[in-house]
Amino acid sequence: MFIDRAIIEVRSGKGGDGALTFLHEKFRPNGGPSGGNGGKGGSIYLRAANSTTTLVNFRHSKTFIAQDGEKGGNKLQYGKNAPDIYIDVPLGTVVYLEEGHKFIIDMMENGETYLIAKGGRGGRGNACFKSSRNKAPRIAENGLPGEAKRIILELKLLADVGIIGFPSVGKSTFISCVSNVKPEIADYPFTTIVPNLGVTYLKDGSSFVLADMPGLIEGASKGKGLGLTFLRHIERTKVLIHILDMTREDPYKDYLVIRKELEDYGMNLVDRPEIIVASKMDEEGATEKLEEVKKKLNKEIYPISCLTNEGIDAALYKAKDLLATAKTFPIYKEEELEKVYNLDEENKDIFTIEKVKEHLYIVKGERVERTYDLINISTDEGMMRLITYLTKIGVDNKLKEMGAQDGDIVKLKDFEFEYFE
Repeated sequence: MFIDRAIIEVRSGKGGDGALTFLHEKFRPNGGPSGGNGGKGGSIYLRAANSTTTLVNFRHSKTFIAQDGEKGGNKLQYGKNAPDIYIDVPLGTVVYLEEGHKFIIDMMENGETYLIAKGGRGGRGNACFKSSRNKAPRIAENGLPGEAKRIILELKLLADVGIIGFPSVGKSTFISCVSNVKPEIADYPFTTIVPNLGVTYLKDGSSFVLADMPGLIEGASKGKGLGLTFLRHIERTKVLIHILDMTREDPYKDYLVIRKELEDYGMNLVDRPEIIVASKMDEEGATEKLEEVKKKLNKEIYPISCLTNEGIDAALYKAKDLLATAKTFPIYKEEELEKVYNLDEENKDIFTIEKVKEHLYIVKGERVERTYDLINISTDEGMMRLITYLTKIGVDNKLKEMGAQDGDIVKLKDFEFEYFE
């Protein structure tokens, strides 16, 4: 079964909490702090693998959850790190964050890995906080939480040349003639419902990969027929072979319709080098129809017949020549890439404060929330450490600038306290 799009959820593991313990043994009455660090939570990686060619494995497996790290123990026992999870995806898989459809990565090389959800860091035990000034610290860190994301996996086939055209113009017949692919061939529309990949070997020993795309129709770029589902597979190709059926009523109009759909879809499809192929030249009246199209298009057209194999080599060698100089177009939109690169800029400040209503303020920010997650506020020392940190980074000053009054409520995640000047 060919499945080329899937939405999955990944959840990395939480780091283990550090231990707050003291050593008490018969011959060591003043053993001191002995709390060990927590283990790291399991991370989740995407891995490109040529052992799979479709996203069918994600038809039922929708959620991947890594284990939490083990908590630290007494006598400086460190918690065990949780194992990482590797998710194999086909070569050519493009990954997007579902929220905002932000581009993440294009998995192109076999064995390539990408950290999609980082496991939480283990918290430090109280033994780590021992110093000459504080020999019995009553503070330990919590493990950092893991990450939860919903991501879109889109498979875009790795082909050098894409074969396009209306349904039943001879695309499947053409690829069956030039490669070892055996697609379904019949005289009804949309015989091909999934793309077919094949390697063609030329007589000079060179080769390239062809992709036979399901037939396009008018409105394909807006989702009609099988258009939107498979137009994205053309995004990988460097050269297009556009097949025109010389037995159809108006091949010239067919050509214009398909070109318009490529333009409307975008992603630079209309800018790729194109070879126009006139198919079914063995049929009666095909030669006269070809001459009409040549006059209207004023472009080079390669007549072929898969029945007699005439003209096929010329078209393939032309494709080879174009591939030698064809550029590679990005398979994501430039604005999507800009969003990814600007994420660090957006999170440059440590915190922001939002006044959601009268007498209620919410402190937000990746860095301040991360620090809060680390601090164990169940002890007096932990609480003092959090308050000191918030004062140090300027939360009090910012609240004062915003006109906060004594007794106003300030929230940071699930922690709530009253503001006093």
